Amino acid sequence: MRLKLSNRSVKAMRSWLLALVFLVAAPLVAAAQSPHAVVEAVTERLVEAILEHQPTFDQDPESFYQALDGLLAETVDFDWIAYNVMGPYRKQATVEQRQRFSVKFRRDLIETYGGGLASFGDQEIIVLPPATDVDGKRTVRVDQEIHGTDGVYPLQYTMGLNRQGEWKVTNVIINGVNLGKTFRNQFLQRAQKFGGDIDQVIDNWTSSLDT
Repeated sequence: MRLKLSNRSVKAMRSWLLALVFLVAAPLVAAAQSPHAVVEAVTERLVEAILEHQPTFDQDPESFYQALDGLLAETVDFDWIAYNVMGPYRKQATVEQRQRFSVKFRRDLIETYGGGLASFGDQEIIVLPPATDVDGKRTVRVDQEIHGTDGVYPLQYTMGLNRQGEWKVTNVIINGVNLGKTFRNQFLQRAQKFGGDIDQVIDNWTSSLDT
């Protein structure tokens, strides 16, 4: 599948941000739908959301953030991702702390990177066909390429089939950079900084790779 955005010219984006672009928009889907079809639906709905909110983003960014939050909740297994990002501290954390971190992690991603999505355009998005048969599997890798003026960005999505029969994104790798591991390392570093105080890590959490 190929999609192209051409509403406005695009400034160079960091490759890890491009990976986050495609985590945030897909309907609930049954197990009968392939994970590759899910990623195609993700891409189509995200494009629609971006084009809808681009004209009003500067005046009303919160509407875009809320739209992304709703789509994100449908698409990503955030409880699982947040649980893994906490690393060894996940077993020490209470249920309330794990839930609070999941909410904080999701909201931080939206607020930190949502502005970058609003200027997204002139990109060709290609979902590559599966290299092997995925029938009967519960964990599948879906490959995608984003072609832009500043290069080609290969994405690898890890998709998991949950107990409700829904394919969910559980991780993304771009250009060999594993985002799940990157955020887990950040959590560990900040836990050390705050002497193992999990509440302090959550309260001061930012997913920016510059910090």
